[in-house]
Amino acid sequence: MTLPLVDNQNFSNKDYTSDILPKAEYSYCSFTNCNFENSDISNIVFLECEFLDCNFSNTNVKYTTFNDVMFTSCKLVGVNFKNCNAFLLAFGFKDCILNLSAFTDMTINKTNFLDCKMYQVDFTHTEVKSCQFHRCDLKNAIFKNTNLEKSDFSTAFNFNIDPSLNNLKDAIFSKENLIGLLAPFKIKVK
Repeated sequence: MTLPLVDNQNFSNKDYTSDILPKAEYSYCSFTNCNFENSDISNIVFLECEFLDCNFSNTNVKYTTFNDVMFTSCKLVGVNFKNCNAFLLAFGFKDCILNLSAFTDMTINKTNFLDCKMYQVDFTHTEVKSCQFHRCDLKNAIFKNTNLEKSDFSTAFNFNIDPSLNNLKDAIFSKENLIGLLAPFKIKVK
């Protein structure tokens, strides 16, 4: 199925909760202060798009393509990214709330998470190589059988990552946050 092309458009202050975003291929578009909460954006293609101050809480992203997409100051609570299109998947998150979202069984290498709140985000069976978790709050985030090779956690906090259950080869941590690697072993550090 060929989707209509929407190129280089700016969308501001739109409410897509009742008036659904039309299925299309959006290229070089920006979305500012738009509400997608509980909406269905499945099978939509976003190429080199930017989302600023948007709400995606509990949005259906099944088969959605995110290629070179940036989310800034967005709320993405409860989004199951596992269902989006894995082909050419590339996105980044800055100053976002990703609580209760899931990246399970995905490959999201080189993804940047900058200044994000990521409570209970699920990274089970995920390949997260060379990712940046810059000043991210990872309280109760789930890392199980996760490949975190070369990922940077040096400024991340509130995480618990069990080194015996995850691949941490060449991952970067700071002295201040090493406790997040020791917590699974019930080691007390004073």
